[in-house]
Amino acid sequence: MITESYGLPTQLRLGKPAEYRKVFENPARSTDSFFTLLAIKNDYDHPRLGLAIAKKNIKKAVTRNLIKRAVRENFRQQQHQLINIDIVVLARRDAANASSDLLKKSLDKHWLRLVNRCNTYS
Repeated sequence: MITESYGLPTQLRLGKPAEYRKVFENPARSTDSFFTLLAIKNDYDHPRLGLAIAKKNIKKAVTRNLIKRAVRENFRQQQHQLINIDIVVLARRDAANASSDLLKKSLDKHWLRLVNRCNTYS
């Protein structure tokens, strides 16, 4: 029996505080009413994702976890269209009440915007 992993491997994630700090220093930004995405080019041959979903903006842990799952899944599906960038996703208050379809459409637009901005910005 062959088991396939559909998760997000650790090499596609930002893990250390220094990696997040580097993204926060001088990023390309993409913002709408649900998310703010920050991105910079990285030295790897693949994109990496970091999540910073604040308790201040999204009060309930259940809702924060649903948003994180939605972002990770959308990133996993879109990773092959992305260039080598580090992305940090920040959720805004409106994301708590949005449907999963709205969040997906919002993220799809952000990925495209960031690829274009990082190609010209960095």
